[in-house]
Amino acid sequence: MRFLGIGEDCELGDMYYRLAKAGHEVRVFIENETSHDVFGHMISRVHHWADHLHWIKDAGREGIILFESALKGALQDKLRADGFQVIGGSQYGDRLEGDREFGQAELRGIGLRTAGSHEFGDYQAGIDFVQSHPARYVFKNNGANSLRTRNYVGQMEDGQDVIALLRLHAAQASACGQPGFVLMKHVLGVEVGVGAYFNGDAFLAPACLDWEHKHFFPDDLGELTGEMGTIVTYQGSELVFDATLAKMAGKLRAGGYVGYINLNLIANREGLWPLEFTSRFGYPGFAICETLHDEGWDRIFKKMLDRRAKRIDTHSGFSAGVVLSVPPFPYTYGYGELSKGTPIFFRNSLTELQRVRLHFCEVADIEGQLVASGTTGCIAVATGEGPTVEAARLEACALADQIIVANLRYRRDIGKKLIEYDLEFLRACGYMK
Repeated sequence: MRFLGIGEDCELGDMYYRLAKAGHEVRVFIENETSHDVFGHMISRVHHWADHLHWIKDAGREGIILFESALKGALQDKLRADGFQVIGGSQYGDRLEGDREFGQAELRGIGLRTAGSHEFGDYQAGIDFVQSHPARYVFKNNGANSLRTRNYVGQMEDGQDVIALLRLHAAQASACGQPGFVLMKHVLGVEVGVGAYFNGDAFLAPACLDWEHKHFFPDDLGELTGEMGTIVTYQGSELVFDATLAKMAGKLRAGGYVGYINLNLIANREGLWPLEFTSRFGYPGFAICETLHDEGWDRIFKKMLDRRAKRIDTHSGFSAGVVLSVPPFPYTYGYGELSKGTPIFFRNSLTELQRVRLHFCEVADIEGQLVASGTTGCIAVATGEGPTVEAARLEACALADQIIVANLRYRRDIGKKLIEYDLEFLRACGYMK
């Protein structure tokens, strides 16, 4: 098969690398110059993606274009209209993720209850709102490419910490650009995501459940990084999926969506409260899901382009992913001075299974030596699996311990809160069997 990857920072680099290792022809376009070295000397990078459309067209049903972000949906729609096989999302999917209030409105349109959410284009308007309606709020920027580190989960019941943050952002407005954000009423409960692959007509079974650990430090301390680790399972997802994401099938079909999509939720005794969409594969999400797949991405992609397909092959149990990073992750400032180019070593000879379970992100091969590349210092995700969350997380941590990089950081508590409380709570509330 032939694959043309199109993205900004090569977030699907590990996927491209493995497809090429499996014997497929893979070419990758990386838009951002600062990420041109990601998977350097490991994948085939092209300078202009449009120059390779004929190469994909010549492959017929064996040619696939992969998009990695929720930023180029209009281009995806056009390429599909031109007869190309495209997997990633659509313009509608981009809006679901990037325009938070639109996403919430679409969820209300399918009958789901949503927490109070208010959109603003001016920091002072947001300050005035919180002063008039004191409560605990979550601040989230609009835009699928917005910095997750600038989002904030308010802690004070009168909203004074959010007001102070908005004042700081207002003072920094010239550096941060025009504001576009939402303030969402904070909802107490267990955070859980539900995701599935959509083939343009219907979801492929089974859906998966995931529990992301977004804060940099254990116990939800520190900045929101996007992701420091995640637990995933394909078992027991039916109740949450049927009550939420499954209801989006008609809208996704009308919006020309083809790809993976995830809906993040808060579950409490009052119900399931949808928070936001992720309308793309996402790193390291795709790698952690892969641990539970019984077929390769090539076969899954074929099923996503075949409206007769109903299921992907997965197995039971849990997978765990632990993100490995070096300074200044999750930021970009000073990476060149602190960590870029740092060599990557392995403590002992990795087994073949461990090599399969280690998924790289920002790395390059320089004369046979793996080194840190890219822009932030996200090195890899170590994954593990098992019949229980504990077994999966211990396997992932054991693999992480085999990686040697100067100033390597990762969380060793991924999944602990799920074991201690969250799973039993979800079962007690009837969301999982």
